[in-house]
Amino acid sequence: MPIPAYILFLDYILGIIMWTLIGRSAMNIFQKEDSEFFFMKVFVKFTNPVISFFKIITPSFLIGPLVPLYVAWFFYMFRFYFMPYALGYSVMGMLSFPLESEITQSLIQLFSKTK
Repeated sequence: MPIPAYILFLDYILGIIMWTLIGRSAMNIFQKEDSEFFFMKVFVKFTNPVISFFKIITPSFLIGPLVPLYVAWFFYMFRFYFMPYALGYSVMGMLSFPLESEITQSLIQLFSKTK
């Protein structure tokens, strides 16, 4: 049974937001938030609205570079627990992440030896 398009769309959006937040945290190791580096500017521009939305539930003791990772955790948890339910699975696991499953399948096809 194919996965409904609206479920895939929701998962892709949530996955992109989650990975962008994780990317911002990773880039923050090497760059300041106000850096002129193009990718850092993009990460900050696209994730600031999400981070400000979660500001009400973000603990004040978290240091700035960890806040995007904390917010990404909420997206991860939603995807891990809601997606299997939405897709009708009785167990959780890799099946709860259609975005990552498709990327993995594409990489396997790209790098596998076919005759």
